[in-house]
Amino acid sequence: MAGIGPGHNGGPTMEPGTSWRRHCWSAARASLLPTLPVEVVRLRVRRAAELGLDYRTYAGVRATTGHDIVAFLFSTNALRMLRDGQPMPCARREKLASLTSCGRVALVQGRLSRDRVLAQAEGALDTAHPAPAPLAQWGEARAVLRAALGRLPSDQVVLVGDHGLEGEWAAAARLAAWLPAERYFA
Repeated sequence: MAGIGPGHNGGPTMEPGTSWRRHCWSAARASLLPTLPVEVVRLRVRRAAELGLDYRTYAGVRATTGHDIVAFLFSTNALRMLRDGQPMPCARREKLASLTSCGRVALVQGRLSRDRVLAQAEGALDTAHPAPAPLAQWGEARAVLRAALGRLPSDQVVLVGDHGLEGEWAAAARLAAWLPAERYFA
């Protein structure tokens, strides 16, 4: 912007053509926000329901990443599996079992056994992997999460956790999103 110097408050320019620039800006902004056909919206509402998400959350992840969700990572805290031998609550197990067309991966924390977590999930989880340490460095957390994801693209995976530190894992691994367990399982 020309004319900014000492004493200038950065207000609107007094140059002619302000209304034309405003019109051009509005038109460009409107063209960025596409109007989706009704059938596409219906498909996305159905997909959100398949994933156990509300449409607003699903649409937000799609808009942010440009991709569909292909898998979920669930911390054992989010699954309420805090001790070896402690079963997952029935409502959570049923919600996981109802998920279709996506991966379901547990991130096993602490001294929990991966095999026991899978056994107690009774088929509601596809696999289980060790979780990053609670205060792990970002590089370490990223490496552990990449190992858990295998070939899955990280920007198409959502982490469901129960603690703010788990939210940092999503940022470290560049996951599509982090959702609090209470919101996902509500």
